[in-house]
Amino acid sequence: MAVKSSKVNRGRFMLSCFIFIFFLCMLASINEVRFNGILKFRRCSVSNESFPANEPDNLRILISVLTLPDQYLRRHFLRMVYGTQTLTEGARVDVKFVFCNLTKEDQKTMVALEIMRYNDIIILNCSENMNKGKTSTFFRSLPEIFSNEMDGPYPPYHYVMKADDDTYVRVNSLVRSLRPLAREDLYYGFVIPCGSMDPFKHYMSGMGFVVSWDIVEWIHGSDIPRKHVEGPEDKVFGDWMRWARRGNNRYNAKWSMYNYPDPPSVCSHELWNDTVAVHLLKNQDKWIRTLTYFNHTHSLKPSKMYHLS
Repeated sequence: MAVKSSKVNRGRFMLSCFIFIFFLCMLASINEVRFNGILKFRRCSVSNESFPANEPDNLRILISVLTLPDQYLRRHFLRMVYGTQTLTEGARVDVKFVFCNLTKEDQKTMVALEIMRYNDIIILNCSENMNKGKTSTFFRSLPEIFSNEMDGPYPPYHYVMKADDDTYVRVNSLVRSLRPLAREDLYYGFVIPCGSMDPFKHYMSGMGFVVSWDIVEWIHGSDIPRKHVEGPEDKVFGDWMRWARRGNNRYNAKWSMYNYPDPPSVCSHELWNDTVAVHLLKNQDKWIRTLTYFNHTHSLKPSKMYHLS
């Protein structure tokens, strides 16, 4: 009887060990999910957890903010502006900051810290410039930059937006505007000249224009963008579209995109609710007025740790 009891106790002990190990594995799995969620939050990316990035119907947009290496404070501010927008439209919107090769020793350290912390910077192989090919280099580089994401969906992004660093993009409005549009051969933005409503007349303003991924791939392989690079970057981009007869699905986002109303101009109007982007926010006062108008901080939760009144 003692031998039988010993075997029973040993069996119970083995079962207890198995249950305990299974519990530890489950706990580790849960923590890994939470840890990965934290990593995703730390990147400058707005996403909706209800629509995983690998679902084919999930709209994927890359907002690329062209800026300069030394604009550290501007990038940190824009990270707050984009990172505090809660996406409700069932899409993935990634924000990346884009500039050319670093030229100073302090940049190498400062930018490296940003990359380690936020992983939201693209450094192009070019000399910093405004109208001598930076935009061309950017679009031609994208297919190679994202070519290693073999496990991800194709295309990596349905749309790529080139935006200035003095433009406030309201991501939910952008997603709502893009969702019903064509996902191929699309050219979207604020039509230039400012008085025109014809998207085929000239080109889209550099404040923030959008193209579909197939156009990005065309730019990567075509000689037209490679040979014609000098001149105002938004006008040059429009030349590519016209000469190659690309961007046949054009969408004029005027007047949901516009310049800040002060000073008033033919390209501007007062702030209003039906807004995708506001351009020419050249100083902090204009940014604060714009964020206040759109009640950007409305989701701030009350806490005993602070009071803002």
